[in-house]
Amino acid sequence: MGISKPPSLPISAPQPILLFPTVLLSLVSLLAGASAANIYDLIYKGCANQQFPGGGAGGAQQTLASLSSTIISQSAASKFYKTTTSSSSGQPIFGLFQCRGDLSSSDCAACVAKAVQMWSSLCGATVAARIQLAGCYSLYEISGFPQVSGTQMLYKTCGSGGGGGEGFEEKRDTALSSLENGVTGGGGFFATSYQSVYAMAQCEGDLSSADCGECVQQAVQKSQVECGGASSGQVYLDKCYISYNYYPNGVPRGGGSGGGGGSGGGDSDGGGQQTGKTVAIVVGGAAALGFLVICLLFARNLMKKKDDY
Repeated sequence: MGISKPPSLPISAPQPILLFPTVLLSLVSLLAGASAANIYDLIYKGCANQQFPGGGAGGAQQTLASLSSTIISQSAASKFYKTTTSSSSGQPIFGLFQCRGDLSSSDCAACVAKAVQMWSSLCGATVAARIQLAGCYSLYEISGFPQVSGTQMLYKTCGSGGGGGEGFEEKRDTALSSLENGVTGGGGFFATSYQSVYAMAQCEGDLSSADCGECVQQAVQKSQVECGGASSGQVYLDKCYISYNYYPNGVPRGGGSGGGGGSGGGDSDGGGQQTGKTVAIVVGGAAALGFLVICLLFARNLMKKKDDY
């Protein structure tokens, strides 16, 4: 009598069907997070030199907390809001926020909440602070804080020089030339493109059409002087800002991006469509790879069972 072969113990095979969706969801989540993160990018901060007495303790700190709460709550319903709150000492504190014209309500609220949180983290207990993110800005200042001209330049940044190639400046100037009229007729926000150049402008929410057009005109002129032949530029004045970007392969569908820019114009969902396409491609490729792995594991199990017999 031969020695019988002991039965093989069942081997727990990996569960690729359960594991694969988890990995896939993580990948999609990362991609979605990356696409939304740019609205929170810090463009610049402006902090007063003077601090509240006592380092911001007491009435001023409580007033700022109340102002922050009011601004954040209003950001869910509006893209522009300003208010004045009186402290226990009787000194009023002015606050304001504005979101980029193409942001959704939820993105606007999230952006403003982020900007308001940065008041103290970036400026401490100063008597005035202004935080400009890519998708929004917020500020506060005590009553009587020195004011500047609405067309005074607060910040500018320029891309690499000569990146647009021959004829770039003509293309850029054509795109920029339409901003002044576009923004006055577009409720203070306007985005456009000409050939491979995407341009955008926005004015403070309560600026008159005439003042808005003048401010944007000044910003355009400053960008041409300050940035020269740079392939991209952003100029922030006190009451408005403009940005432009050159795309050698053509402006992406739905608009370009950059500092104060982002997907713009009349197709505010364009950025989402581009992200959706990217996710779809990745998901499709990952699904095909996952299916191949499952087939290989299944074939391997069949071969192992055959060998056991």
